[in-house]
Amino acid sequence: MPVQTQMKIEDIMVKDVVCATVPGSRDDVLKILKSKHISGVPVIKGKTLVGIVTRKDIFRHPEEEQIALLMTRDPITATPESSIADVAKLILDNDVRRLPVITDRTLVGIVTVADIIRAIANMNIKTSVGDYVKDRLVAIWDEMPLPVVIEVLKLGKVSAAPVLNAKNELVGIVSDVDLIAVSEIEDSIKVSNMSAGSDDDAWTWESIRDTMNLYYGVSRIKLPEIPVKEVMVKDVITASRHSEISDCAKKMWKNKIEQIPVITAERKVTGLLRDVDLLRVLIE
Repeated sequence: MPVQTQMKIEDIMVKDVVCATVPGSRDDVLKILKSKHISGVPVIKGKTLVGIVTRKDIFRHPEEEQIALLMTRDPITATPESSIADVAKLILDNDVRRLPVITDRTLVGIVTVADIIRAIANMNIKTSVGDYVKDRLVAIWDEMPLPVVIEVLKLGKVSAAPVLNAKNELVGIVSDVDLIAVSEIEDSIKVSNMSAGSDDDAWTWESIRDTMNLYYGVSRIKLPEIPVKEVMVKDVITASRHSEISDCAKKMWKNKIEQIPVITAERKVTGLLRDVDLLRVLIE
């Protein structure tokens, strides 16, 4: 194991943390995610960490408005003294992308996959990325409308996908970050008919029925009906299976991306290299 894997999280964590607070609304979180170009935020009450909310939570529960009901309570956390290897293992074992860093339940920082990728970029690891590439991946057609794109990502349980044209050529990549950037909140009013009687109730046949109309507000995430090629990232950073781990980590860190399509010499997509998969190098 490289000596660098024993470095402490306090050396790489972000100390000036952007947070959401409770009570608060989904709109508050969306504003933070859009303005800061991040994918999740810790939730605090006073100075105490009470949860974490991510863009996946928002897309997974489009009709929920309250942060307290959207967030994951009692999230997995790290301490400033945790090693980078221990945190990498926690992230992989729990399928998360960020860990709040706490001291006595007080939020003192946050460490993300991107922070660890920056560290890997500086480790000069020459091993090729071939063993870390996902061969099975979800791809998107460049004419696919955005509401369908988000459903494909959700069904495929992925946050990003390469975009191909009709000739099976790589022309872009799209992530849920791109979708968040063009999303809107659509509010509506729905009616629920609640009856105290039933069809088998004798009083019902006498037309004595207590019926109540309950009106309630509903909000949903709305995506414009435009093809994905209009919002995808077109200048795609790519790699080959022979690319070195630290070089790929450096591409991810410098370009602020979470995945790199892996292509052949003919620019045909053969897989996807995710930043989180590179974390395995620290614990193997």
